[in-house]
Amino acid sequence: MPEQVTLAIIGGSGLYSMPGLNQAREYTISTPFGKPSAPIVVGTLEGTRVAFLARHGIGHHITPTEVPYRANIFALKSLGVQRIISVSACGSLKEDLAPGNIVIPDQIYDNTHGRARSFFSEGLVAHISVADPFCKDTSDQLGSAVRKAGGVLHRGGALITIEGPRFSTKAESNTYRSWGMSIIGMTASPEAFLAREAEICYATMAHVTDYDVWHVSEAPVTVEMVIQTLNKNTALAQEAIRLLVRNLKPERNCDCKHALSTALITHKDVIPPATLQKLDLLVHKYL
Repeated sequence: MPEQVTLAIIGGSGLYSMPGLNQAREYTISTPFGKPSAPIVVGTLEGTRVAFLARHGIGHHITPTEVPYRANIFALKSLGVQRIISVSACGSLKEDLAPGNIVIPDQIYDNTHGRARSFFSEGLVAHISVADPFCKDTSDQLGSAVRKAGGVLHRGGALITIEGPRFSTKAESNTYRSWGMSIIGMTASPEAFLAREAEICYATMAHVTDYDVWHVSEAPVTVEMVIQTLNKNTALAQEAIRLLVRNLKPERNCDCKHALSTALITHKDVIPPATLQKLDLLVHKYL
């Protein structure tokens, strides 16, 4: 049985490893939803065991649509993870959110269409509450760490998740702006929703890499532009995570830890035994 870890970092584009993890071990974990994107690396940071998972795989070979989101979250849950910090690249849809800045959003608009969005099916139904999809307590602690690390932080805002892997057209980008979206990315959905189903607190450190394609005086987003900005911000992200781990409050004063308590609707007597066994990690304390 792998060791128990309470905090995990999911690294997105540009953050494929977590330097500074001491006494690191790799775990290859199988789940009912397949294998995670990559082996999960567990190491010691600031005296705490922390897990790291490369969302797009080693060498970035998995598209946003192909990321095994359910396997990733289920595997982290099996390690005992209670909080997830997602480190992601994003495009800015507002003038004041400049490349190099960091946004910790408080809302998501899911504009994807080709992804499995829930652990629950095959005879077991759950309607999870995600009115506030990011954990406020974890986001607040993350924001404090980013500020202490010297980052230019913007707290709050709506992150729209598009299917990808292509970038937006100008018509799409301007439409999202008219809807009031703040930033745009490709991986927050369904990751945040699955974390809530798994009763894991979830917060995003979104690194602004570009102005998408709407800004008339800026060049349209390219992969090179994204990676250049992320490379500049890597040290900032690592320092913020180190400070977060050092000062993280162990208790969870939020509703994330019992999110399923009001979500399960199927009577236990009609749930197929195979489904109960498959989802035992998530539902055993309720069923």
